[in-house]
Amino acid sequence: MGSGNVVEYIDQQKILCAVVLEVRNQRLRLLTENNREVNLSANRLSHKCKTQIDLSSGRNRMVQSLKEIADLRKELINHVDIKGLWEVLNTEQEWIDVATMTEFCFPDNPSCDHESAVIRAFFNNRLYFKFNPDSFFPNTQEQVTRIAAREKENARKKQLITQGAAWIKRVLNGRFTKPLSDIEAEFADILKSAYLWEKESNHYEIGKVMLAKAGIYDLSRVFQILQKIEVFHKDENIDLYRYNIRTTFPDQVIKAASDLTERKTDSPQNDFSHTKRIDLTELSLMTIDGQATVDFDDALSIEDRGDHYRLGIHIVDVGCFIPKGSVIDGEAFKRGSSIYMPDRKISMLPTHLAENLCSLKAGEIRPAISTMIKLTPAADIIDYEIIPSLVKVKHQLSYYDVNLLAEEDKAIVILRKIAAKYRESRLSSGAIHISLPDINVWIDEDDLITVNKINRESPGRMLVSELMIMGNWLSAKFLADRKIPAIFRSQPDPRERLYKGEEGTLFQNYMQRRYLSRFILNTEPKRHSGLGLDCYVTATSPIRKYFDLVTQRQLRSALGMEDAYTGEEIDKITMSLQQLMSNVSRIQQRRNRYWILKYLENKIGQKEEAIVLYQRRDRYQILLPEYMLECDLSAPGSIVLKPKDVIRVTLQHVNARKNSFSVYMG
Repeated sequence: MGSGNVVEYIDQQKILCAVVLEVRNQRLRLLTENNREVNLSANRLSHKCKTQIDLSSGRNRMVQSLKEIADLRKELINHVDIKGLWEVLNTEQEWIDVATMTEFCFPDNPSCDHESAVIRAFFNNRLYFKFNPDSFFPNTQEQVTRIAAREKENARKKQLITQGAAWIKRVLNGRFTKPLSDIEAEFADILKSAYLWEKESNHYEIGKVMLAKAGIYDLSRVFQILQKIEVFHKDENIDLYRYNIRTTFPDQVIKAASDLTERKTDSPQNDFSHTKRIDLTELSLMTIDGQATVDFDDALSIEDRGDHYRLGIHIVDVGCFIPKGSVIDGEAFKRGSSIYMPDRKISMLPTHLAENLCSLKAGEIRPAISTMIKLTPAADIIDYEIIPSLVKVKHQLSYYDVNLLAEEDKAIVILRKIAAKYRESRLSSGAIHISLPDINVWIDEDDLITVNKINRESPGRMLVSELMIMGNWLSAKFLADRKIPAIFRSQPDPRERLYKGEEGTLFQNYMQRRYLSRFILNTEPKRHSGLGLDCYVTATSPIRKYFDLVTQRQLRSALGMEDAYTGEEIDKITMSLQQLMSNVSRIQQRRNRYWILKYLENKIGQKEEAIVLYQRRDRYQILLPEYMLECDLSAPGSIVLKPKDVIRVTLQHVNARKNSFSVYMG
């Protein structure tokens, strides 16, 4: 091969014809049929032959000759029957050189042009043969089927990208119709998947290319597209998709819950009866919850018997209705917990149960697991018992109601006294009391957002919190004393303590959380340093939390009402639910934050009080206590800030959808 030889090489998935202008140390300078000069290595050539072009004929003439040669070779491709060749040759499973394959295709004196046509044909159609520049190897029938399917899918994807990009442009310009056609719905599904799961999505690459072809390079703009076509609402909770949260109940679960409710409500006292149940329906039970609560799983009673108090902590016996392994139980296990958000509640149990049969509704007889505690007039615990019972709530109170009655109602005064004494005993045992306000977000029917800061130390919230901790502690002792495995919660000592008792400031309470050790779940009881208790379980919310339902079933087993879970079963349940519960907590926090930011979007320019938490490099981390939101603050010039400093900042930018907001000092 030398100057003037016609050669071919592959560039950007195309075979180009060229003439060699110069050869130097295995490097070739070529003139192509596109009238371009290129330099490349000799091993890049896909075909070379003896055909010559006169280099003295002039550049334009040489290019014209190359085009004529290329056109001839392209026309000859039509005479190459690759499928026919494969049907004859595939049983041989041997490599076939270019010369032999060319003779099969063109038996009458094949030339360089015929040889090139064969290579071009096999390059364009890779379904039936593997090939390199010198030879071909037939694919098996299985390989042909697989390659054909892949090529069909690739062609379909290419078409989807072209059509999808055009559709995206129409949507953004407001030129689309509803309902979506099948193919448009597929475009929407591709974009939705790519937006939600990004690189983990099977549709990420095709969605990204589709968007790029439509001129969109920011994946966050997909939300705008999906909102326009009403796949997403403007306030869509995308975490429900990302964490695969079940928002509806399967038909068989709904039917089972409905059938159960119908059976049990016909004759409740007889249906709930059990040889060991004690009738406590004459006690004056009260529930204390938020004003919007409709699922009541715990109630309190208090009796002043002169020489002692008798406190009752009554938890609805969900285990009475939902046996292990039932269809309802299986669904509850998959959910793990109810999810409470400002704009939506997703229950662990169907409404028939959560808000009716398993709810301690005023005036309705319900089975319960009751912890009856005997206390001295000074509110010290003497002893306790846990019993299966029948109860009937007489007063359905809100925290607001209790706060109003805190100094007047005798029962509430006594409950507050017991709660305060119990907290005092926990603190003396090393408990870490962290008191931070809750931020309540309320959205009315007109989408008007109200944000309120709730004092968790109000009389109603304080007494419920402490008495539920007491009930959980006694349940843990009850199970531990009987060597029954449970989902015990423990917590090592904190890395540092910032204050004693209840003396901490808001800054100290907030920062103390950073020094707490992670709690641990185990089948055996261990100390919970944060609560100052020797053992602890959660048992007071079996309607809302599967962990609590498991604990209740262990209590029922101790009372002879069902078989206990084994330690191995408890371990499996714990391992299965830990990540799910972490996701639930994250979803609730993120959704609350979303609505607070949504509220603040209309407060740009408003001044807010902030507390400096700490400094990192040229920025400060601050807390807006009115909303309990952390934020970065650029170091304000010559001003030096210290932790605990209270400053004024101005809201500069808020975007709830992007989960971002910024402030500046001033």
